[in-house]
Amino acid sequence: MSSNTPAPRRGVLVVISGPSGAGKTSICKALLQRLPDAVWSVSVTTRNPRVGEKSGESYEFASREEFARREAAGDFLECAEYVGNRYGTPRRPVEKALAGGKAIILEIDVQGCMQVGKRMPDSVRIFVMPPNRESLRARLEGRNTEAEDQLRKRLAEADGEIAIARDSGCYRYFVVNDILEDTVARVLEIIEQERGRYAG
Repeated sequence: MSSNTPAPRRGVLVVISGPSGAGKTSICKALLQRLPDAVWSVSVTTRNPRVGEKSGESYEFASREEFARREAAGDFLECAEYVGNRYGTPRRPVEKALAGGKAIILEIDVQGCMQVGKRMPDSVRIFVMPPNRESLRARLEGRNTEAEDQLRKRLAEADGEIAIARDSGCYRYFVVNDILEDTVARVLEIIEQERGRYAG
């Protein structure tokens, strides 16, 4: 680069998906720390806040009526139902971040990613894989939050989610999360590579 003035950064929407226990939340947190222009996409949900959760931080909490009104008004980039609750990604904060040249990080499931892929084909869509089924089981067991039957259900769900992700054609990248630091480095590399594709 001969000029001291860097070219304006291209805004980029980064979608991170993966089965429970694959480490996607840890990767998202690391990206927010490592990417100086990264912002977090706060999802809207109809579920009740958990202890310590504040609206506008992890989630924005809304009634089912409010959620339905916003969905009808086209406020969501994607929305889905999970375990009886609605979840959606507000469109305006994403558009604002992209217009400002930011990297906006979105952690959603496969059905949400398919909606985003149709509406924003330039988005960077990454599916995080566990190294193998044994390591995924060990990670879920390490949480000490699941009974054995629930654990088996989660592993079966993970198998199904991985199969759907592969078949959907939605994800350009599948990243195996074995060592977190290496995975974060690989995801950062993917983001820079994708931004470079559209530079100039």
